[in-house]
Amino acid sequence: MRKTNRRTFLALAGTTVLSACGSNTVRTGSPPPSTAYSAGVTRPKPKPVDLTQWYHPYPEAGVQEAVTRYAAAYQKSKVAVQWNPDDYETKLNAALQAGPVPDVFEDQVTVDRVRQNLLVPLDDVIGPVRGDFNPSVLAAQTVDGKLYGIPQALDAQVLFYRKSFLQEAGVQPPQTLGELVDAAKKLTRDGVKGLFAGNDAGAAALAGPLLWSAGLDYVKDGKSVGFDDPRAATTFAKLHELNGSLLLGASTDWADPLPFIDGLIAMQWTWLWNLPKIQDTVKDDFGILAFPRLDAAGAPSVPVSGLSAMVHSKSLNPNAAKDFVKWLWLERTDFQQEFATRFGFHLPARLSVLDKVTTAADAAKLVKENGRATGPLWTSTANTALVDALGRIARDGADPVAETKAAVEAVKAELGRLSA
Repeated sequence: MRKTNRRTFLALAGTTVLSACGSNTVRTGSPPPSTAYSAGVTRPKPKPVDLTQWYHPYPEAGVQEAVTRYAAAYQKSKVAVQWNPDDYETKLNAALQAGPVPDVFEDQVTVDRVRQNLLVPLDDVIGPVRGDFNPSVLAAQTVDGKLYGIPQALDAQVLFYRKSFLQEAGVQPPQTLGELVDAAKKLTRDGVKGLFAGNDAGAAALAGPLLWSAGLDYVKDGKSVGFDDPRAATTFAKLHELNGSLLLGASTDWADPLPFIDGLIAMQWTWLWNLPKIQDTVKDDFGILAFPRLDAAGAPSVPVSGLSAMVHSKSLNPNAAKDFVKWLWLERTDFQQEFATRFGFHLPARLSVLDKVTTAADAAKLVKENGRATGPLWTSTANTALVDALGRIARDGADPVAETKAAVEAVKAELGRLSA
């Protein structure tokens, strides 16, 4: 289930409304209902339709067998699961453009797919349980006010710290960005660095957490740059203050916990799915934190991401596909919990199911209280502009005000392209 860079794609078909509403309409001159059925004879059950569901190749053992078992348990339609081991993105893009298969698939919602009318809105599917999801996670499924994906499971990023290292240095777990900078400096000693957040000095991994720490975001109001604010430059400047305390040039990048396990650093920003590996090695000599807030006007954050179930607009049976998505990812909470927690360390997307996670209650609490997701308007073009600016600030000491302004203008242009 793991995926350091979880995918992107989406849309809606507009031709199924007539069939959905015509059967219950009374017209002048219509024949009376069948007397046999009126007399109480049971109507024949409609023949189940065939659906195809696509998955990308999860690396954990047992996932393929589990999702096949879920599909087999569904009674209203015959669902064939297709596992796609080779180049899922390219294969999926071609299939969505070409025809009706797959009916249901997993990916991340993108503006381009919505604009191409490739996805079916799912607001009516999620309706009654919308409040059982983190609003930020649902915002990541939404384009132009319509929701196109039902979250399946979540992966989170957190700050791991070695308890013994902090105790020896007389450092408390940091609760503000200023405290994080100070802690990293004090913990940089005896050949150990204070923090590892990537070989790019944290520019890619910490972009979102830095924005959220200042009470800002990538995009606001679904249309404008979320960090066109003086506070952005203030929080970005903290990354340069961290620079002397950061581990750089590691043999692996921030997604791999090896530097933390090997004792090269006191703190590491990495994926929560690394928790079992860290626990096996350092036992109970670690804790986890959300990324700290800049000040009282900001907020701590735990970035979350994951794949969502979507319905193909060219499906021959879109309503049946929606019913299946509703059954699997909203009604069958037992399957949802198993899918998220049995085959690696991931978390359920539903808040009520997340409450049932007992193996890492602290992590679940952090995600529930501080989870933040990146929305579909934040494209790779926009991300490159911001990450490049952060890299120059962090490594080269470039002017954070000028770099932030340049990134804002680049993102404005990209948002303009998306809205055109």
